[in-house]
Amino acid sequence: MRTGEDPVWEDFIARQPSAVFFQRPAWGRAVEIGTRQAVHPLGAWRGRELVGVLPLVHVKSRLFGDALVSAGFAVVGGIAAQDDEASQALADAAAELGRTLKVGHIELRHEKPIRLAAPWVLRPGPFCGFLREISHLDETNLKAIPRKKRADLRKALNDPRLRVETDVDAKTLHAIYARSVRDLGTPVFPRRLFLEAKKGFGEAAEISAVVGPNGPVAAVMTFYFKDRVMPYFGGALPEARAFHAYDLLYWEVMRRAAMRGCHVFDFGRSKRGTGSFDYKTYWGFEPEPLGYQYLPLQGDRIPEINPLNPKYQLMISAWKRLPLPAANLLGPLISRQLG
Repeated sequence: MRTGEDPVWEDFIARQPSAVFFQRPAWGRAVEIGTRQAVHPLGAWRGRELVGVLPLVHVKSRLFGDALVSAGFAVVGGIAAQDDEASQALADAAAELGRTLKVGHIELRHEKPIRLAAPWVLRPGPFCGFLREISHLDETNLKAIPRKKRADLRKALNDPRLRVETDVDAKTLHAIYARSVRDLGTPVFPRRLFLEAKKGFGEAAEISAVVGPNGPVAAVMTFYFKDRVMPYFGGALPEARAFHAYDLLYWEVMRRAAMRGCHVFDFGRSKRGTGSFDYKTYWGFEPEPLGYQYLPLQGDRIPEINPLNPKYQLMISAWKRLPLPAANLLGPLISRQLG
């Protein structure tokens, strides 16, 4: 996407009901700078009118094989188009690009599957999304939280040792996030991705943190788009658990989002059988399977690149034991290959 076309793309995203935050050009720039993976934004045109967009990331990986992913390093963000004809045209263009780049497969991360002709396939997977409407009233949102989790939240709200800051820098967030994902056995994303996302989205990206007696213990980067709020990059230190800091952090995100006029709380995606999946259900969110669609280009198999794959369990266990400096050094080299 050339710089001069960004306003046209942004205008289409703003008007298209099916469009999502990660289809914005600023996400592509953050990914390209932050992960050094090439971005290929495709547009469908009728004459001089843009009728569909597809931001693809060429994820080069010696570990897992090359792929085109939309939206890369995001939970959703495939094709946004006015109609089926524009959608199929973009899918066909993606297939042609994939063959030219000789990738193994193409992955379109839709919230709900769209109509695409074979050989595109919908593959049921472990990922679910979590969406819920929120009220402009704190009392109503509080009552929507199940009783046990609401009790945990009240403990944090009544703890004088805690406060929430909403103007936190990306470096502080990344330090907490890096410790959190290392403890889960996951390589950390490059810090540059965080810095560029905050820089590119301005007020649409907010970083908040729960500060305890000895400093920040939990932090999250939250994205705002249309009437939706999405806490996205989030992490916590081990001591956050005793404070119920995560509960306080997400409550404050919800409360501030309602003040900004948001009506939908997007809790992101999680895999069935994981702690984050269970945590979101404890908040009263119902899981909805995500409509990821694939096109195999070399053979008929799509790699199972997720922590639930048994063949990665040994690697995950070893990663948890890595000294944090080593994990922070090696993590970005691996995570940029995951997409």
